[in-house]
Amino acid sequence: QVQLVESGGGLVQAGGSLRLSCAASGFTFNRYDMGWFRQAPGKERDFVAAINWSATSTYYTDSVKGRFTISRDNAKNTVDLQMNSLKPEDTAVYYCAALDSYRPARGRTWGQGTQVTVSS
Repeated sequence: QVQLVESGGGLVQAGGSLRLSCAASGFTFNRYDMGWFRQAPGKERDFVAAINWSATSTYYTDSVKGRFTISRDNAKNTVDLQMNSLKPEDTAVYYCAALDSYRPARGRTWGQGTQVTVSS
């Protein structure tokens, strides 16, 4: 069945780095644009970054530009999010998604999420 499994979350101090990974299975990964979203406590799930099927295009929400990098490996069916210079406001559950729409990004299939906590 279609499955997305995130990993790599954890607790990190402000200014630190984390790398999230999402492993996809059950669908033709290289035909789908992929994205990362996040949901902070008491808030809606928000877009973070997206990458198109061929990895020739990416875009980010303004608050993470220059700090986060999305990438994918179509041979391994994975999409990663490298997060540098983390801030307490980056604390959230991070979800990867296969996208129905690239811009604006709209998820059709979601992972279970991975918690990222940034301490000040």
